[in-house]
Amino acid sequence: MDAHAPQKGISPEIRIRKNGTNSEVFDPVRRKWVALTPEERVRQYVLSLLIHHKKVPIGHIAVEKVLKFNQKIFRADAVVYNREGKPLLIVECKAPEVNITQTVFDQVFRYNLILKVPYVWVSNGKEHYFAEIDYRHKTSRFLDSLPSFETMKTK
Repeated sequence: MDAHAPQKGISPEIRIRKNGTNSEVFDPVRRKWVALTPEERVRQYVLSLLIHHKKVPIGHIAVEKVLKFNQKIFRADAVVYNREGKPLLIVECKAPEVNITQTVFDQVFRYNLILKVPYVWVSNGKEHYFAEIDYRHKTSRFLDSLPSFETMKTK
C-alpha cells in the first residue's frame, strides 16, 4: 500500500495518510496536509460537520485565525463568516483528554471580545457545547445543537 494514499479517517469526509512514522490529515480549509494530533483530529471532525452537515461553504471558514487583543496574539481554532465577511461563529477545539472547563469558556469569550460573534462552539470531540449570544438583550444561552449556516447568517 502506498504510504501517502489517503486512508479512511474519523468520518467519510476526513482523509488521513501515513507520512513515514507520522499520520497526517488533509485540512480542506487550509488545503494542505497537517500533523494529526489529538486536537487536530477534533478540529477536522468539527470542520467536517460544519462543511457537510451545517452547509458552511469552505470559503467562509478561517482556521487558526490570528486575533490581536491588548497587544497579545491569540489563535481561534476556526471562525465562520457570513457572505459579507462578518464573523458568525468561533470554534474552540481541545484534545479529547482535555476537560471543558470554565477556563476554556473564558478563552473563547476573550476571543469574542474581538470578534463579537452570535455563536460559539467548544468541543473536545466527546463533549460539544453550543452557545448563542444575544447582544441586544445582553444574554447568552446554551443550545442543544448548532444551527445551519443559513440560520446563522441571519444573525
